[in-house]
Parts: sequence; C-alpha cells; structure tokens
Amino acid sequence: MSEARRISDEAGLDLVEVSPTAQPPVVKLIDFGKYKYELQKKAQEAKKKQVVIQLKEIQLKPNIDIGDLNTKLNHCQKFIEQGDKIKIVMQFRGREMSYRDAGMEKFKSIMAQITEMGAIVEAEPKMMGNRIIAILASTKKPPVKKAEKEEEKPAAPAEKAKKA
Repeated sequence: MSEARRISDEAGLDLVEVSPTAQPPVVKLIDFGKYKYELQKKAQEAKKKQVVIQLKEIQLKPNIDIGDLNTKLNHCQKFIEQGDKIKIVMQFRGREMSYRDAGMEKFKSIMAQITEMGAIVEAEPKMMGNRIIAILASTKKPPVKKAEKEEEKPAAPAEKAKKA
C-alpha cells in the first residue's frame, strides 16, 4: 500500500480503492478531478437525450358545436404527433346533469375519433362528480430534438473537399 502511495505521488494522480477487502487491497491510479468531470458530462448528455412526456388537457361541454369540436380534435392531433398524453374532460353544468347518458355517448364518439388519429386509451372514461374524465396516450414516439439531429448528420461533401 505504501508503494502504491509513493507511485501515485510521483505521478501526481489519486489513489482510489477498488476492492478494499481483497488481500492485498486492489487500488487504481486516476486523476479524480478528471473522473468527476467525465461523470458530470455523461450525466449531462443523458439528461439532454431524455424525452419528457407531458399531459395535455382538452376541456369539452356536452353541447359542443361541430366547429369547436374540430378545433379541439386538431389540437389533439398536434399533441399526439408530439408524443404527449391527452386528458379529455367533459364538464356538465346545471340542467346538463340530467342528460349524462347522452353526454357519455358523445364523449365516447369523440374518443373514437381521437383513437383513429393514433392514440390508445390509457384510462377509460369515468364519471367523477359533474365531469367525465379519460386519458389517452400517443402511440407515436416523440420527435428527436434538434441538438441530437445535428450530431447524427455526417459532414457535408463540400466541407470534406475544403479540408483536402
């Protein structure tokens, strides 16, 4: 062990125990500052490549008009293409509460239209108080970030010609 310390001092490196219980103990010579920096860089790269899936909410009323419904469906289409989850909420007010069955039928038809766009039902529609709630998830993968696309592109032929 003392010989290993002397060698690490001469080399200007740190002595790290890999297996202290082994006979003799196993140690490694490394630059610990550089090692910590590399770990930090790896963690940063992993964080950059990770994709965050968001939960987007679409609110509806049972007597929604066709033009408004088409707008909401276009928003759903955009969210599905982005790879996000969609929470659909239909809220009943006042006298609409007595027509919950008709509202549930309309809600299921809207869900069918959204599933045709490329979504799967993650949570079935449930009546919670004066609301019907369902959650849909996208089957598509989220798009790749711009930084990752640039790393994947090879150098252009014109750039190679300039270097030569």
